[in-house]
Amino acid sequence: MLFELLSDILKIDDVLIITKNIGAICEIRSNSLTIRQKEQWITIGDNDGPAHIHINSKIIKSAEFIQEEKPDRISFSVRFFDENKDRVIAAFFTKMYDASKHLIPMRKELYDSLNQKYSSKINF
Repeated sequence: MLFELLSDILKIDDVLIITKNIGAICEIRSNSLTIRQKEQWITIGDNDGPAHIHINSKIIKSAEFIQEEKPDRISFSVRFFDENKDRVIAAFFTKMYDASKHLIPMRKELYDSLNQKYSSKINF
């Protein structure tokens, strides 16, 4: 189910995929990214392209749809966690608001439909 969820997320333009550790952060946009799986490794992006991510699917134990209150907006994301509940990767839905800071209903519907399809908390 992890591969399917990531595949569905990558079908949506303007999702920022972020990996992060103590010393570095990697961000790539979902626009036109490919995804494939070979054994335990899921690869997002093209190996020969300028950026790609390899995800060890055995490390990811859960995912959660999170709507986080910010001072002037709500942030929408899907976050993927290891067995210690540490975030391994996250998908942040960007361009959710127009220039007047109004939520764009069509973008919210994309997020909500994924949330409904997979549920708010997922265990792999």
